[in-house]
Amino acid sequence: MATDIKAAVHAVHAVDAAAVMRLLPTRPRLLALGEPTHGEDTLLDLRNELFRQLVEQEGYRTIAIESDCMMGLVVDDYVTSGTGTLDEVMEHGFSHGWGASAANRELVRWMRAHNEGRPASERLRFAGFDGPLEITAAASPRQALTGLHDYLSTQVETGLLPCTAETLDHLLGADDRWTDPAAMLDPSQSVGQSAEAGRLRLLADDLVALLDAQTPHLITTTSRDDLDRARLYGRTATGLLRYHHSMADTSPARMTRLCALRDLMMSHNLLAVAARGPALVHAGNSHLQREKSSMQMWQGRVEWWSAGALVSAQLGKNYAFVATALGTICHQGVDTPPPNTLEGLLYELPDDRYVINAPQLTTALGDTLPEPRISPWFGYAPFDPAHLAESDGIVFLKDVPRSWSHHQQPGQSEGPGDAPPV
Repeated sequence: MATDIKAAVHAVHAVDAAAVMRLLPTRPRLLALGEPTHGEDTLLDLRNELFRQLVEQEGYRTIAIESDCMMGLVVDDYVTSGTGTLDEVMEHGFSHGWGASAANRELVRWMRAHNEGRPASERLRFAGFDGPLEITAAASPRQALTGLHDYLSTQVETGLLPCTAETLDHLLGADDRWTDPAAMLDPSQSVGQSAEAGRLRLLADDLVALLDAQTPHLITTTSRDDLDRARLYGRTATGLLRYHHSMADTSPARMTRLCALRDLMMSHNLLAVAARGPALVHAGNSHLQREKSSMQMWQGRVEWWSAGALVSAQLGKNYAFVATALGTICHQGVDTPPPNTLEGLLYELPDDRYVINAPQLTTALGDTLPEPRISPWFGYAPFDPAHLAESDGIVFLKDVPRSWSHHQQPGQSEGPGDAPPV
């Protein structure tokens, strides 16, 4: 068994593009690199180095991370055109508190330096692909709705607009009605099924339909970036209103719907990123895997299709998923893995880092899969051995040391619950 496993794994000093691309038959449009925990700069440094290699060797031009898609526009404006300062971008361009990460700051700094003096066609792009959602609340749809309306009002005849800006403002009301944290646990506190919200859903649908119907005109009168941004506004507005509607749901399927809607929003954003060109995607393994995700919550276990599963169904071989697995996070109480787990088998190998061919490892393991590892800490989700066959590869890191820039408990962004999604 040990010999067979060694044939499927390759020790590396740095997890670079060449090692990862050797796992794949062709260059995918979206190369998804998952992580089993959040907030560890060791994992983010690995991501940064892989992105640099993909840019230099494989022609990738975009990185998309698990952060608010609307806030991500601030980062993209900075790296492409220098709008704002690095400090401002780190404060306002990331959700989930991730602007405090030293590795994220280095990524943004490097992308801006790389783009300096380059033509637009060669510039690197940044995208957040998560919805404007936090563990405690969902955002107001105001920014997305008004952004879409503002764009259309300058491009099409006024008579074609389904409403005025004043009507939107009246129906939206105060933003704190939408962001009330009490609504996450108490559906009766949500405004998502109010008469105003219902009207806004219809208007958002009409605005998106108008945007689509005017595409032949818009591609001749506006820039591709402006049109793409308007489409992002439309996706986000309709997605947020759908999410708020489900927050007001009192059925037992409420949390399943909310988790599924979040990943659906992610998948729509990733497909838009893929339409622009080759991209590296980075997020939790659970969002990028091809299998269903699951989470243990206060009312029981919920399951839903991940963003990776949804995107893979659309892109086929143009989507590739490489999971990250690890041995220890000792500063979080994650010690040496049991030897009968996948992480335990890999931990016994002599080197610190490996790039693993998942299909070959599946064959080497035969019919008897290792036992699933049980996480002693809520912020870490071990790799499920049952997912090996549907993964293209695994990056294994033996030990993850404490990051200097710990800014929150990793995993807090995943949504309400008492365990990370898997």
